[in-house]
Amino acid sequence: MTVNITGKNLDITPAIRERIEFKFKKLEKYQVPLISKNAAISTEPGKQFKIEASAAIPGGQLVASAEHDDMYGAITEVYQKLERQLKKQAHKPTARRASHSSKPGVEETEEEAEA
Repeated sequence: MTVNITGKNLDITPAIRERIEFKFKKLEKYQVPLISKNAAISTEPGKQFKIEASAAIPGGQLVASAEHDDMYGAITEVYQKLERQLKKQAHKPTARRASHSSKPGVEETEEEAEA
């Protein structure tokens, strides 16, 4: 599946498209299917680049945005935020709180049962 990339006040060059698609491709190493991938790049004259990215996954949505003077720096920052969210989703079933959810109840001791 391709990444939907939109630009506001900016033309999307093949180099920008390649970098964003490469970063989304790296997210696939967590073996969580990314259903829809979107990225929006905007800039105002004399301002920073702002990148907003989102990806739908089974059971949730990943959303991140970043502002940076360098466009490629902003792309990397957004990737790191998405990666952090994806790691959290991927490891959620094995988290400590999930493993302790099926705790057995408190058992009665023999002395309490006799009373």
